[in-house]
Amino acid sequence: MQRAGRHGRQPPEGGPMENGVGQELGTPEPPAAPRAPRARPRLVFHTQLAHGSPTGRIEGFTNVKELYAKIAEVFDISPTEILFCTLNTHKVDMQKLLGGQIGLEDFIFAHVRGETKEVEVTKTEDALGLTITDNGAGYAFIKRIKEGSIINRLQTVCVGDSIEAINDHTIVGCRHYEVARMLRELPRAQPFTLRLVQPKKAFDMIGQRTRSSKSPGEGTVASGKETLRLRTQGPAVLEEGPNPSEEEAARRVDDLLESYMGIRDSELASTMVEAAKGSPSVTQLAQGLDSVLGEFAFPQEFVAEVWAAVCRPKGDKE
Repeated sequence: MQRAGRHGRQPPEGGPMENGVGQELGTPEPPAAPRAPRARPRLVFHTQLAHGSPTGRIEGFTNVKELYAKIAEVFDISPTEILFCTLNTHKVDMQKLLGGQIGLEDFIFAHVRGETKEVEVTKTEDALGLTITDNGAGYAFIKRIKEGSIINRLQTVCVGDSIEAINDHTIVGCRHYEVARMLRELPRAQPFTLRLVQPKKAFDMIGQRTRSSKSPGEGTVASGKETLRLRTQGPAVLEEGPNPSEEEAARRVDDLLESYMGIRDSELASTMVEAAKGSPSVTQLAQGLDSVLGEFAFPQEFVAEVWAAVCRPKGDKE
């Protein structure tokens, strides 16, 4: 019998050797390596400083903080100079605030720090008449002032002003609901001081930017419905925008947030709409919200109204 040498070793009975592993006869070949995923389109957004600047181009961000850093890099400023951003208008328009989603054809305007002012306020009622939101990167600012309220009577306080300190206690880095809670807990009849930063004034001659003003071929989706969703953790995701019924439900929940807590937060409202859609009862919605948003400590009657706002219009029953 002939022996195989070191370089002439026979394959084991039953099949050939591949990478040192025997294969049985008749078994299929190993699957081919999966194809590399198709490269995502390069998403480039255009931006300006709201008070006037050349147009810059930004890309490669996955959350709001990274977005601010990209804008700051383009204009050679610190990210902490940016108070908030609006979409498609340079004006301080609280209906056009940048939230957690950006349409692929949106033009981003960054509103930066302007003058600082201090205002003394005496709390004669429990509610000051402020609705507060934040920019997702450490600054809380005034989104709405209720007509006839304590704050409305102070001409120096304006929508868009960032709240930097309460009685010399800095609140930079606090979320909007934390600031709203601090203001609610201030005692009545005792004056307190707000340190505010107003956005730098925009030039009136700058026209509002619209989708139609973009150059041909810049938009990658003709419908304009696809958006880049920014996430606190993980990569940004390209997805279809919410349908009209989901948008209406989110608006109702946002109104409830303002009514109960003195804040507005479209992304929080959208998150709660998603939670309510997957909850067959108020009890289960309360448990779901506690697991992901326990820091808010939502009262039971508020949770019930959220569930009703999302589910009752569709005919669902508890």
